[in-house]
Amino acid sequence: MNQINLNKNETLYLDCASGISGDMMVAALLDLGADRKILLEALESLHLEGVRIEIQDVIKSGLRACDFNVILDDAHENHDHNMEYLHGTGAHHSHETMPDSVENTHPDKNHTLLNTKCPMGEHESTAAPAARNTHHHPADSASHSEHAHHHGRNLSDITALLTAGHLTPHALELALKIFQIVAEAESQVHGKPLSEVHFHEVGAVDSIIDIAAVAVCIDNLGIEQVILPSLTEGCGQIRCQHGLLPIPVPAVTAIITAHKIPVRISSVQGELVTPTGAAIAAALRTSETLPNEFKILRTGLGAGKRDYETPGILRAMLIEDTRMDCDHILVMETNIDDCSGETLGFVMEELLSAGALDVFYTPVYMKKHRPGYQLNVMCTQEKRKELEALIFRHTTTIGLRIHEVTRTKLPRKIISLETPWGMADVKCCQFEDEVYCYPESDSVIRLAKQNEMSFSEMYNKIKYYAASAK
Repeated sequence: MNQINLNKNETLYLDCASGISGDMMVAALLDLGADRKILLEALESLHLEGVRIEIQDVIKSGLRACDFNVILDDAHENHDHNMEYLHGTGAHHSHETMPDSVENTHPDKNHTLLNTKCPMGEHESTAAPAARNTHHHPADSASHSEHAHHHGRNLSDITALLTAGHLTPHALELALKIFQIVAEAESQVHGKPLSEVHFHEVGAVDSIIDIAAVAVCIDNLGIEQVILPSLTEGCGQIRCQHGLLPIPVPAVTAIITAHKIPVRISSVQGELVTPTGAAIAAALRTSETLPNEFKILRTGLGAGKRDYETPGILRAMLIEDTRMDCDHILVMETNIDDCSGETLGFVMEELLSAGALDVFYTPVYMKKHRPGYQLNVMCTQEKRKELEALIFRHTTTIGLRIHEVTRTKLPRKIISLETPWGMADVKCCQFEDEVYCYPESDSVIRLAKQNEMSFSEMYNKIKYYAASAK
C-alpha cells in the first residue's frame, strides 16, 4: 500500500547555546532517532584505519544525553578532547591516549552503555588510493609520519575517500559540501588556492567520521529545513596545528563571516565552536528565525567531551510549524473588450509557462455596455516585469491594475501514486491533521481512456484509492 505523508512543516531546530562540534551534532541526531545500524555500516564502508566507535548514553550537566565517541589509536590521536593539551602546558607531540570511555563528560556511574562498537577498517581501502597523502618530512618517525598522513589530506583526497564509501548520493553531496566550506575558509585564512589547501584537524580521521556521520544521519532523518538562530562561542586561546590561536580560531571566523551566521561571544574560557561544527552549521542552516508558534515533535541531546563552564550539550529539536503558511504576492488585472477568446487562451498558456501562479479571465460588461473580459494574473514580485511584458505584447490592453495581497497556503505536494489502473499524479494538501487528495486531470484523462471509463468515474476511483493510502 502506498503511504502519503506530508512533512513539509517538520524542521530541525539547533540550539547551540553551548556551541557545536562534529561529535555533538552526530550524537544529537542519533538521539533524535537516526538509524545507528545504517550509520555504522556507512562509516565502515570508508575503511579508515586506527579507529573504533562507541555510542552510549551519558549524564552531562545532570541530563541524559547521547555520546558519539570516535576512539583513535596512538598513531592517529590528535588530542582534540585533551584539555591539558588544548589549554594547558601539555607537550605538543604527546602521544598520551584518551581513555576508551567518556568519563571526562562526568557520566553518572549508572549510565546506560549501548555497546555499539565499530572497529573501522583494519586495512585501508584499495578503492581510494588518491586518499593517501604521502607529503611528509622524511626525517619523521614512523608514528609521526602516520600522524601527518591522516592529518594533512587535501580536498581531492577526501573527495576520493568519501566517494569510495557506500554513502547515499544525498549524504555524499552534503559531506562534500561541508568539506568544501572548510576548504574555502582555509584557503582564505592561509592565502592559498583551494588545490593547495591541506586539512589538519578537520582532515583527521575523527573529523572525517564526524562529517560523514552528520551527512548520513541528516539523510536518514529526511531533514531538509534547519533553523539555527546563532552560535555561542567562548573566549581565550586554544592549541591547534599552528600553535596557540585566539578563539574563535581563524577558520571559524572565516566560515561564520562567509555564511553570515550570527555569533555571541560568551565569558566561557574555551573553544565552543570547532571548525567542523561551524562548517556543519553553515552547510545545514536554511533559516535563522523560529516560527512564533510550533510543536516540538522530538528532542535529541548530543554531549560534548570538553569540560567548560557551560552545559556542553547540543540540543536538536524536530519541530512542526503550526501556523498557516502565508506569503505576499501580486495580482495584476485589466479589462479587455477587443480580444477574442482564442487570443486570451493563448495569453493564458504563455503566462503560465512564464511562471504565473494562476491566470483566469471572467466575462464583464464595460462602459457603453460592451461585453468584455477581466484578465487576472497572480505572480511573485520577481515575475512582475516579465509577465507585464507578455500581457502588453499579446493583448490590446493599454494599462494594468497591480496590488499586493496576502496569500494563505496549505502544505501540498504532487505525488506519483501507483493505482490498480496505472500511475496517477495526485495533489495532496494538509489542513491540521487531515490530508486531502485531488487527482490531476491529465492523469485522470489518460487512465480513463486506458481503462474505458468516464472522467468522473476514474477521478472518484483515484481519489478514493489515494485517500485509503494515507
